[in-house]
Amino acid sequence: MTRGNLPQISPSPMKIAKFYQRPRIYIYIYIYICIGTGSPSASSYHPLLSAPLNSLPILIKEMGSFTLTGLLKQVAGEFPSRPAVSVSGKFDLTHARFHELIERAASRLAAAGVKAGHVVALTFPNTVEFIIMFLAVIRLRATAAPLNPAYTADEFEFYLSDSESKLLLTSKEGNQPAQAAASKLKIPHVTATLSQSDSEVTLSSTQSESNIDIVSKIVNEPSDVSLFLHTSGTTSRPKGVPLTQLNLFSSVQNIKLVYKLTEFDSTVIVLPLFHVHGLLAGLLSSLGAGAAVTLPAAGRFSASSFWSDMNKYNATWYTAVPTIHQIILDRHLNNPERAYPKLRFIRSCSASLAPSILARLEEAFGAPVLEAYAMTEATHLMASNPLPVDGPHIPGSVGKPVGQELAILDENGDKQVAGVSGEVCIRGPNVTKGYKNNPEANKSAFQFGWFHTGDLGYLDSDGYLHLVGRIKELINRGGEKISPIEVDAVLLSHSDIGQAVAFGVPDDKYGEEINCAIIPGEGSNIDEAEVLRFCKKNLAAFKVPKKVFITDSLPKTATGKIQRRIVAEHFLAQISTAKVPKFGA
Repeated sequence: MTRGNLPQISPSPMKIAKFYQRPRIYIYIYIYICIGTGSPSASSYHPLLSAPLNSLPILIKEMGSFTLTGLLKQVAGEFPSRPAVSVSGKFDLTHARFHELIERAASRLAAAGVKAGHVVALTFPNTVEFIIMFLAVIRLRATAAPLNPAYTADEFEFYLSDSESKLLLTSKEGNQPAQAAASKLKIPHVTATLSQSDSEVTLSSTQSESNIDIVSKIVNEPSDVSLFLHTSGTTSRPKGVPLTQLNLFSSVQNIKLVYKLTEFDSTVIVLPLFHVHGLLAGLLSSLGAGAAVTLPAAGRFSASSFWSDMNKYNATWYTAVPTIHQIILDRHLNNPERAYPKLRFIRSCSASLAPSILARLEEAFGAPVLEAYAMTEATHLMASNPLPVDGPHIPGSVGKPVGQELAILDENGDKQVAGVSGEVCIRGPNVTKGYKNNPEANKSAFQFGWFHTGDLGYLDSDGYLHLVGRIKELINRGGEKISPIEVDAVLLSHSDIGQAVAFGVPDDKYGEEINCAIIPGEGSNIDEAEVLRFCKKNLAAFKVPKKVFITDSLPKTATGKIQRRIVAEHFLAQISTAKVPKFGA
């Protein structure tokens, strides 16, 4: 919605709230009153927002003031006694109790010296302490920077330094590499502990009494930078992505809307919460809907306890990456449960899900599998296949745009018609305003008034998005552009192949050649000759891999993603005569 076609109504917050509020669904808008007189100059507009930056938002309290913290406070008031967060086999917190713990934890952080604008790094397993402290940090108008607990000391040093963190928070067990890096950078370290559901979170840093009144006076603003993450990306250096309260609020509302999440929903968190997929799609969207989330007792995904937790806590859905879906599917085939919960849907995101795997999941668990498309810069969700009541879900497609504009652009910034490939570009209130201290990346990513994702794709005649691949991952074999996603799908359609990934390698004759790596299915003795025979039958000759690596594992990121650059480097390094390229340098 542009300023030119805003509804011509009196800007009374109560009138606007009543006009736009609907049962269970909030249509949220941003209304601005320009500061000063006259029209703002063109330079005062951010390319991702329809409204001017030098303006004063009218905040609608009924919608949580366009902040995540406001929304969660509203939920605690509306559903105080409904379950919010459970730790399997340990304790359960209602929304009211959960909100109280956040407020009190925020007061303890304030007593420890955390102020608005400070960056606080958190490195935890998937624990209730992490969730409470994450939300307590942003409640203080500070910025939370979740970090992977498996990082090395050098990696922690980079991320702590790049984020300019003022404090490191960990569980009471600590994290030695993180603590070593923090000590080197002279960053204080504090532990957080919640011993039982009726106690409070205690911090190791201070014995002084906290003052809850200090927190109650703090007003969170949509422009507060609340979350700082780094892209995993396909390049060698991660880029810092600041995300605001408005970004978080918008994404949570989008996720709630497309999946119709309500207080009657429940899910088990299987993905790490230091990553935007688990944090936004699994955790925050559920809490923002008044729904319930369960954390595995071990603080991480376990195939052996997953279905027992899902049954015990009456789960209605779950979201995961394809790798975890395959693990869950394999366990079902080899060691099925006596009973499965009745799921409304299963969600897949963060990597391409082969249509054959999607079909097997639906057959096994009797629920629609909805593939989605997301990235850190969009505060996760960009597009998703709909629930069956809202339309068909298309295998091989990531669905329709959700809560934002999405277009396919050519290199000149012109929109492409249906069926024509180009770069996937987005804009909306969920999109970051730019990378931190990286003008070169910002110049490249923000062009023609759109954020450029770096993904190639096309929209079909029904508006469904189909991804072709990353621009930098397309394999250019003698001028023929090959989508590795297409080759992946063919490989995974073979009944004896469990996992597969295609990737490009340097070639003297063609510039690039295509290779692939596969993990055979359980009990399979498939060999390279059979893989090549199958590919020749189902792919054009120039798309058939020149070499097949058969392995029992594939290198993945901490969040279960397969990055082709890393896979290529891994397998080429095993060939002593190969020249290992510096992909993404």
